[in-house]
Amino acid sequence: MRVFNYAYLLAVGLLIASLAAGCAPKAPQETAPPVEEQVTENLVPEDAEALEPEIEAAPEVTPGEDLTQTEQAVLNQRFGLLFDLESHENEEVELFFTYYNHKARKTMERWLERSQPYLPYVRRVFTKYGLPQDLVLLPFVESGYNVRAYSWAGAGGMWQFMRGTGKLYGLTSDWWIDERRDPYKATDAAARHLRDLYDKFGDWYLALAAYNAGEGKIARALKQANCDDFFELTEQNRKLSRRNRLKLETRHYVPKFIAISKIFQNLDTLGFEPVSWDMEYELTEVKVPGGTDLLALARAGGMTWSDFHDLNPAFRRQVSPPHMEATAYLPADKADKMIAYLAQPGAQPYAGYTRHRVRSGDSWWVISRRYNVPINVLKSVNNTRSNTLRPGQYVMVPGNGSSRTAVVSAGDSPSASPASSASSSTAQTRAIAAKRGNYVVRSGDTLWSIAQSFNTTVATLKKSNGLRSNRLKVGQKLYIPNSTDAATKQAVKDAEKVKTQVVNYKVRRGDNLYSISRKFGVKVSDLCHWNAISTKTTIYAGQQLKVHVQ
Repeated sequence: MRVFNYAYLLAVGLLIASLAAGCAPKAPQETAPPVEEQVTENLVPEDAEALEPEIEAAPEVTPGEDLTQTEQAVLNQRFGLLFDLESHENEEVELFFTYYNHKARKTMERWLERSQPYLPYVRRVFTKYGLPQDLVLLPFVESGYNVRAYSWAGAGGMWQFMRGTGKLYGLTSDWWIDERRDPYKATDAAARHLRDLYDKFGDWYLALAAYNAGEGKIARALKQANCDDFFELTEQNRKLSRRNRLKLETRHYVPKFIAISKIFQNLDTLGFEPVSWDMEYELTEVKVPGGTDLLALARAGGMTWSDFHDLNPAFRRQVSPPHMEATAYLPADKADKMIAYLAQPGAQPYAGYTRHRVRSGDSWWVISRRYNVPINVLKSVNNTRSNTLRPGQYVMVPGNGSSRTAVVSAGDSPSASPASSASSSTAQTRAIAAKRGNYVVRSGDTLWSIAQSFNTTVATLKKSNGLRSNRLKVGQKLYIPNSTDAATKQAVKDAEKVKTQVVNYKVRRGDNLYSISRKFGVKVSDLCHWNAISTKTTIYAGQQLKVHVQ
């Protein structure tokens, strides 16, 4: 509550100050110290991905529902961190075991595949710190092993560190870089953090709960409940004061971890594809000096920025932080050429920077607004403290860490700001994709499943269709790149054939043929054909219609 009050008072103070400033004579923007010293930090990068709903799910499943004898046997196994649970404690575990093994099974499969490049490294680090091997599964609970994931509260990366906690364990998070997204540094930090929590509580379930809710929260709750057991603490939760009461997310955290552990330890038995431990990236770790042109570094190795950034998601810009040495991970087969570039960076033209030619009327403030780069960052990159700019002078502007950065001289670029240009470009891409769309989204489709069907990537689909999120709507048209390829044409045909399930849909009040077709992602003409009616036929509430869906 104190934090909230402080933030509130600070906001009010800033508001009053801004109103007062509005009444005062306006000084030139570039010479106003408050503007010069301001650092605009977007807490969440442009390429951030929201946590999938299955991460925070609180499924409503009756314990024992849909469990086969084999599944029940797996659920009853004891291994690793697990011990004999009381029946009321095991109900929560069974809830999540059923959920991830049935309703969210496709999501679980996607998480397992996504984890394969990182699992071997996480296991080595946890072995180094003497931690139980079960804990390598914790990123499934935190983020689904997604290095780009951010929560609504601002936690980031595979291990979902808050900025403050990350800083305590040596993870830098600022305008330039977010090391919470570095899967290697963040894994080491998570291992040290978990070890510290266990040293404090002496119990792994309490340590896990503290990882989720915070050390102080669990310590206060235990003290008031006068107990030293996680499940006993959750039993007494309603008796605790509001300040010490555990949120539903924390109460579910340990049962969810146990359930996912049981699934992971029995993938073959439960019919999942086994995880491959041989898919770890072969990388060379190097230190790059402050201000390194990362896009030029990528190109020196024959890499696109997207490919380089996939291996180095911590970088938020196409230039490394000028105030610190940073870590970059280079593909082992390309490392020699890239390290050679680092030895002679002047041999390559600027790529991660935009070279802005100062025009009459330009100021640091104008350039800052145009490129959405803080003034103090611009001055730092250009190694100057002066507020004066001369027409004809060049200013280096670090590129954004998104999919692309303009590399033409800013003096020759359109007058629109990069933000508006990007927005316009995205809208144009969407318009083109809508006209060229060759795949209709069906119920149950995800970008990942579509990408797998057409042998492409989620990033390619998003870029080709101007998508900023992973959300899809039934009936939405997507453009699949390279759809003229024979293989892709065949994939489209195969996808069209998978309309094997017939649903008997009961018409509701307000329905029409168009709304029903949109609901199931089918054509009105097909709907008419399946039901031997025409587009002019009147349908009525209660009528049964056949719908062929995937």
